[in-house]
Amino acid sequence: MSSPEADSLTSTYLELRDDGSVEAIPLTPEFWPDLMAGKRRLDGRLVMAFEATENMTHWEKHPAGDEVLLVLSGAVRLLLQEPAGEREIAVAAGQAAIVPRGCWHRIAVREPGQVVLMTAGEGTEHKPVDSE
Repeated sequence: MSSPEADSLTSTYLELRDDGSVEAIPLTPEFWPDLMAGKRRLDGRLVMAFEATENMTHWEKHPAGDEVLLVLSGAVRLLLQEPAGEREIAVAAGQAAIVPRGCWHRIAVREPGQVVLMTAGEGTEHKPVDSE
C-alpha cells in the first residue's frame, strides 16, 4: 500500500489491485473526469465513501463490473434503470446492495448518512438525471 496511514475514504480512495496490492489515491477534482476520459487507468476495484446528504444529480454506470453499495449509516434508495423499467431498492444502515455491471443507477437519500462503494470504476459513465 502506498500510504500506511489511516485515511478517510471520502478524501482518499483505495484501489484494490488484481495483483493483491492496494494503492491509496487522493481524491482530486480531476479524478473522475480523467477516469471517464481514459486518462487514468485502474487495475482492480475502487473503494470509496461519501456523505449521502442529497440525491445524486446524475445517473452512472460501470461497464467493467458490478458495484457493491454498503450503507454505514442513514438510508438510501438505490434507483436502477432496467430493461423492464426503473426499479428501487431500499438500503438501510448495515445493508448492502449490488448494482449489476452496465446498469444505469443513482442514489436518492432517505436519511443522511455515510455510504461505501466498491466498484470496477474503469470506463464509468455519467448522464444527467433529466436526460431521460
